[in-house]
Amino acid sequence: MTHPTVLNISCYKFVPLPDAAALRDLLSARAVAADLKGTILLAEEGINFFLAGSADAVRGFVDALRTDARFADVAPKESWSATVPFRKMLVKVKREIIRMDHPTIAPAHGRAPSVDPATLQRWLAQGHDDDGREVVTLDTRNAFEVDHGTFDNAIDWRIDKFTEFPPALRANKASLQDKTVVSFCTGGIRCEKAAILMREEGLSHVYQLEGGILKYFELTDGSHYHGGCFVFDERRVLATDLLAAKSD
Repeated sequence: MTHPTVLNISCYKFVPLPDAAALRDLLSARAVAADLKGTILLAEEGINFFLAGSADAVRGFVDALRTDARFADVAPKESWSATVPFRKMLVKVKREIIRMDHPTIAPAHGRAPSVDPATLQRWLAQGHDDDGREVVTLDTRNAFEVDHGTFDNAIDWRIDKFTEFPPALRANKASLQDKTVVSFCTGGIRCEKAAILMREEGLSHVYQLEGGILKYFELTDGSHYHGGCFVFDERRVLATDLLAAKSD
C-alpha cells in the first residue's frame, strides 16, 4: 500500500485581527498560488483554517503565515489522504471563527488551562486527576459528530449547534461542580471557548484538551476513545491512525 501523498492540516489561533479583510485577500492569493484547497476563516477574534495539497505547498503556506508575528507559533495538526478532500479554496471573513454568540468569551485575552493528550490518557486510565478528583470528559461537538465516535463515557448534551452550548451548560452545571472537567472537540477551537465559559460560570476545575481529538489521535494510541472523529471534508470520519475510516 502506497503512503497517501496529500497533506491535510487544521489549525486555529485566537488573536486580534482588526485587518481581517486585508488578510483575506493576501491569504487567498497565497493559497491559490500554491494550488491549495480548503477553507480559511478570519474574524476579529482570530483565524481557523483547513487546507490540503502537496506537503511542500502546505508547509510553505504555513511558513509564510508564521512570518506574521501574530501567527509565529501556529502548530497545525497533520493527517494524510490519497486525494484532496476539498473541492475549492474558500477564504471568508466572519463575525466569529467559531460561532458561540457569547461576546464576553475572548480567548485571545486569556485561555483556560489545557491538558495535553498524554496526561488525559493517564487520567482516564487511573480514573482521576493528579489530585485524586474524578475526571469527566465533555464533548462540545454537535450530536451528529458525536455519533461517529467519542471518549468512553463522555458527557454529551446532544446539541445541534455550538450556540446551544451556553444554555446546555447552565442547565447541567450543578452535576459538574466537584469534578475535573476536560472539554474536547475535533481540533481544539470549540472546547477552548467552552472551557473559558465554564470557568466564567463558576466551575473551578476545567481544562481544554490541547489540540482536540485529532491531536489525541496523533500523540496517543487512541485508547479510551471509541469510533472515529468526524471531519468537515470529503473524508468524513478519521480513524485513530488519522486515515479515513473505512465505510461500512
